[in-house]
Amino acid sequence: MRNPGVDQLGSVSQGFRVMFYMLQPNETSFQSLEEVPDYVKQATPFFISLILLELVVSWIRRGKPPGRLDDALTSMSAGVLSRLPGLFFRSIEVTSYVYVWENYRLCSLPWDSPWTWYLTFVGVDFGYYWFHRMAHEVNIMWAGHQAHHSSEDYNLSTALRQSVLQIYTSWIFYCPLALFIPPSVYAVHLQFNLLYQFWIHTEVIDNLGPLELILNTPSHHRVHHGRNRYCIDKNFAGTLIIWDRMFGTFEAENEKVAYGLTHPINTFEPFKVQFHHLLYMWTTFWNTPGFFNKFSVIFKGPGWSPGKPRLGLNEEIPQVTGKEVPFRSSASQLLKLYTVLQFALMLAFYEDTFADTMVLSQLTLLLRVGFIMLTLTSIGFLLDQRPKAASVEMLRCLVFLMLYRLGHLKLMVPSLSFTLEIFFSVCVAFWGGRSIKQLVSGPWK
Repeated sequence: MRNPGVDQLGSVSQGFRVMFYMLQPNETSFQSLEEVPDYVKQATPFFISLILLELVVSWIRRGKPPGRLDDALTSMSAGVLSRLPGLFFRSIEVTSYVYVWENYRLCSLPWDSPWTWYLTFVGVDFGYYWFHRMAHEVNIMWAGHQAHHSSEDYNLSTALRQSVLQIYTSWIFYCPLALFIPPSVYAVHLQFNLLYQFWIHTEVIDNLGPLELILNTPSHHRVHHGRNRYCIDKNFAGTLIIWDRMFGTFEAENEKVAYGLTHPINTFEPFKVQFHHLLYMWTTFWNTPGFFNKFSVIFKGPGWSPGKPRLGLNEEIPQVTGKEVPFRSSASQLLKLYTVLQFALMLAFYEDTFADTMVLSQLTLLLRVGFIMLTLTSIGFLLDQRPKAASVEMLRCLVFLMLYRLGHLKLMVPSLSFTLEIFFSVCVAFWGGRSIKQLVSGPWK
């Protein structure tokens, strides 16, 4: 019989190695797609552990935490939103791959061969490079990817700021692999490629020496997230930086990087973070004369307009002066702590929902997703100090009490049920009073 302590230690060790793409083929080869673990879901405690570690190291080295609370909440909210569609259907990246494999494959490489494993590692990373590059060079694809670049901080929480939309275009770049690589091998590397990119979102690690020549590192990826002119459309790598070196998109880190979009959106509201560029494109499309110009608005670069090169003019990108101040919420520290508490409670229901997906009714699943989305919206409104924030938060707390009483939401610690109901009842009273006061005296008086 195996020693449980050794098994647990091995599990923890494997979990950390997953984050750095350090597993071996014999540990991660599976015959069928159904056998492939949900490595991303299992990585949640390691995300939290590494974020806390970064916080401590940054505080010791620099005397301050990495980034702002409001920005980190917005990044984590985007991460939550991006995973909600997975509650209802399998990722299009997998379903499209399986379709091509079942109908058009040319040959079947052995699923248990180390050579297949390493070939898939290279193939997925190569596909990711071209998807990522096109996501910056094709406006309709940028509309999805820009959410990840909207943070003006750069830390591990930024890695969680994922797009709801980009998986609807990324699948195209992986489908050629389905002509010969089994779906189970592909599904492993698709997850590993994503997880590897978590730890490179940090300023704590400066330079990795010779590894900088081969691997995508925090230094290379800081350049990618920069809005300095020298950073634009550079370093698209997922795991291997060799693709950027080969195809002329590599740029080494030199002057201090300013992070975020070239034109900051100045909001913490999660749906605006996700979809604002689509609205901008819609307006630009109708305001641009000529059929071919309208077509170009969709398929040329985000900086294109009539008379300009496909990717726009670099000199039109706002120059970084070094005096830029990241957008901050004007909410009080007490209100920010309140949003953190509500986010943590929502996260508990979110994790419970993913754990119980197979046993929950469709109605309960829909109501939980609705509550999660309402919570994220309300937190964004509160941080943005929107005029209707108090009314939305009062509604959200009422919805919680209703769903909790009807059994659609449940606590992992039942003994806290009464305390939680009292807390949300007080919140309803407080935000209801705040809403009435705002009607009389104006917002946030």
